[in-house]
Amino acid sequence: MIDAMDFDRAPFRDELFHAELDAQPWASYTHAYGSAEDVPGCLRALAGDDDAAAEEAQSELYGSILHQGSVYEASAKAVPFLARIAAAGIRTADVLLLIGGIAEGGTDPDPGSDPAGSGAVRESDEAACRRAVVAQLPLLLASVEHEDRAVRQAAAWAAGWTGTAGAALAVPALRDRAAVEKDPLVRAELLTSLVESDPEGSASAAAGAVGPDSPPELRIAAVMACADIGLPWTRDHHEAVLDLLPLDRLAADRYDHSRNEPLHDICLTLLDRDTEADREAVFALLDAALRSADPEARTEAVWVVTTACELSRSAPARLAPALISAAAEDGPDDETGALSALGRLGPSGAPAADLLAARAAGDGDTADRALEALVAIDPVRAASLLARDLERRPRALQAASGGPADSLPVVPYDPELLAAVRRRLATMEPGGTTPFRLTALLASWGPDASDAVPELLAALPAHPRVLPKALVAVCPPGRRAEVADALRARTGTGPADERIEAARALHELTGDHGSLLPLLAEVLAGSAGGGGGSAEPIREAAEAAAAVGPAAASLVPALRAALNSPGAERNNPQMDDDIALAVALHRITGDAAEAVPVLAGVLGDRDGLWRRWTLVRAAAAAENLGPAARPLVPVLKALLADPRQTPSAALALRAAAPDDLDAGHVAGLLLDAAETGAAPFEAVDALVAFGTDALSDEHRARFTELGERDRRVVRSGLDGTVEITDERLRARVRAAVRSR
Repeated sequence: MIDAMDFDRAPFRDELFHAELDAQPWASYTHAYGSAEDVPGCLRALAGDDDAAAEEAQSELYGSILHQGSVYEASAKAVPFLARIAAAGIRTADVLLLIGGIAEGGTDPDPGSDPAGSGAVRESDEAACRRAVVAQLPLLLASVEHEDRAVRQAAAWAAGWTGTAGAALAVPALRDRAAVEKDPLVRAELLTSLVESDPEGSASAAAGAVGPDSPPELRIAAVMACADIGLPWTRDHHEAVLDLLPLDRLAADRYDHSRNEPLHDICLTLLDRDTEADREAVFALLDAALRSADPEARTEAVWVVTTACELSRSAPARLAPALISAAAEDGPDDETGALSALGRLGPSGAPAADLLAARAAGDGDTADRALEALVAIDPVRAASLLARDLERRPRALQAASGGPADSLPVVPYDPELLAAVRRRLATMEPGGTTPFRLTALLASWGPDASDAVPELLAALPAHPRVLPKALVAVCPPGRRAEVADALRARTGTGPADERIEAARALHELTGDHGSLLPLLAEVLAGSAGGGGGSAEPIREAAEAAAAVGPAAASLVPALRAALNSPGAERNNPQMDDDIALAVALHRITGDAAEAVPVLAGVLGDRDGLWRRWTLVRAAAAAENLGPAARPLVPVLKALLADPRQTPSAALALRAAAPDDLDAGHVAGLLLDAAETGAAPFEAVDALVAFGTDALSDEHRARFTELGERDRRVVRSGLDGTVEITDERLRARVRAAVRSR
């Protein structure tokens, strides 16, 4: 290996570089796409004279050894060669950024790891990457003195991502450079990196750079650094941000792309502190920014307001006046997005109803966005406006028609809107999402929407998969025979899933399963020996058979034959099929003996990707078995430790073996699952099912806090749905507390 002290004075030593590159067993290393045997070729091209080949090699390395920010075994192995390429003056800034990205994707080495190779503990790929970059700091830090500003900036950024692991080497060099650096962007990068490496030791430097004497780029970096370090928010910080708005331009040329929206980052950092003082600091800052005369500043603030409302329960009420003012200032095109954001305010946005209604009466996308927001604020008022122009209000219709987990409001029954829906049904073309939205509205209104039966019947041939459930939901007694005849006719034509949908609806409407059972037998017969990737709707067939119950006894042999072979490797859809088949066998035969081993096989296989909801369904099926599910207790207990699975596993254990549960321990786990947002609705429902009266004083206090704290419990969901979903959860908790 070339001595770090001599390397930057020597020409690039091509022979030694290639010899050491060839000495590595690259084929045995791995990256994002498997074997890393292609890495040496990329490194050679990157170090070569062909600019086009070097650019392609760099792109390939970003895809393989730094894939979407993830690092691998080969990433750490490539770092020494990348460092030597950069130190030789070959595409230095670009290569330093790649090295910094590898350091960013890593973690500080675990003191318990075994990098010496004794075999006691294997070091993680992330820790190995951070360690590899730290080892090359002598080469990287030499570039902070480079004459090229871009190289100095890239070197400072890369060194900062070595964190505290590289502090001993990085901090002195970064401080020395910061003392003489003149370029504002490089000064900002140096300060940020010093804070990453030595937060406590860099606090005074960050605080000292906040004032108006600092260039804007350094000043805003200093404000962000102060927030990151945890320093108290002061009037100086507040004034610095307001003086510099809009802020995004000040980060446009920074390499810290994860922090390229300074106002958003500052406010998020302060809200994460979760103190009254820090929340008020954020609200005061956003209130002032929303009232700025600069539309770009208001645009930045509006984006942050949406995040604040997702994180803080008090944000909508506190920010409503300023956001409404910003929306009123905007022209007809909603240039800052304030009009659209009003829907995030929920009931706190009531004073904006007149403004939204006036804008919704206009034309184009802005009118649709205004009506969408009005649906969230005043759905009753929104209904009549939606009725006037239903075809040209797709966003508002989507908001009105409901969403998953009670996440979106549903517009209540309105005769004018029903008439508009009927007209839309009569002219609706096949395909698209419109049928789902219209039928969701109709189903939510139930028999109040019975006047739509003629239009639903007329549209049934074009939408046989979507409309049967809506027909059952709205059908009045006097039209039952007519609707039943139409559904019965659909059971004899079309693909299997469409015929089953019609037959299931017919069974739900009349109790007649004469058409359903032969269809289910046909589908199940095509899947004998297990799903195996079959396109036939096995799960739907099993669920339909379960709904029929004992009267579906003739299907038992076919249901058994459709199960995947014991011990077979299954994907998630095949597991879902098996769960549904097990449930059907139990409900039809009343015997859990066949269901238990099937569910045990699913619940015991927790290592697959995206398996959360499959395991939830399996646990729910186990719960329905009651005491017969006692053999599943070991696998269910193993699921308790996963907060996403805790609620369903706890309820299944309560049904299978209530005497074998430590109620206090389970209550604590359920509260963990709710508080962290891993499964908040499910955890609260499980706590209520277990009985809040039985909670200990500590657990009762934690449960009460779920309804009273400012930080939202629900932290994720479809865009624009977090706030209303969390408010519904909050109401559920408060009701449970009151009912004790």
